[in-house]
Amino acid sequence: MAELFQGPDGQPRCKWCGGAPEFLAYHDNEWGFPVRDDQHLFEKICLESFQSGLSWRTILTKRENFRQAFKQFDFYQVAEFTEQDVERLLQDAGIVRHRGKIEAAINNAKRAVEMVAQEGSLADFFWQYEPQTIVNAPQTVSTSEESIALSKALKKRGWKFVGPTTVYAFMQAMGLINDHSEGCIIRQTVEQTSK
Repeated sequence: MAELFQGPDGQPRCKWCGGAPEFLAYHDNEWGFPVRDDQHLFEKICLESFQSGLSWRTILTKRENFRQAFKQFDFYQVAEFTEQDVERLLQDAGIVRHRGKIEAAINNAKRAVEMVAQEGSLADFFWQYEPQTIVNAPQTVSTSEESIALSKALKKRGWKFVGPTTVYAFMQAMGLINDHSEGCIIRQTVEQTSK
């Protein structure tokens, strides 16, 4: 069994949530719970893209700034961003100022608008990649057959910064995979929410 972190209430949790003060509430209330709201799904895939090469703590502490900068991740609005918006965002110290990632978020918003028109919703598309069976112990891999397939499908549709590792982290966070450690008090709550 993976090592666990004992929370302030004395209950066992995934070890990583003891790594920073911000992690506990995120772990207990968000990470791994199934999400089918398109705006939330778009936000998360953007934030995972921004995290590439950085720590999740960096992104989590800047999340409210990202939400303000990217219109609460309303992809219809972000799809209308122009080069002027890119330049504005490059001056915003509250977010990660990486031109490629900013441009990718705008590009991906356009692709998200297309996806909704073609598939009905982002959720309908993403949840097709929910694994039918989990073959690995929780938190032991950084990609999966499904994350590789979803990454390829997104890239084929023109999405950027959506490699298999980024997509796997997105799938973990959005509940397509329940990757809470065995023995983590939240694992069972997530399982019940998934039914």
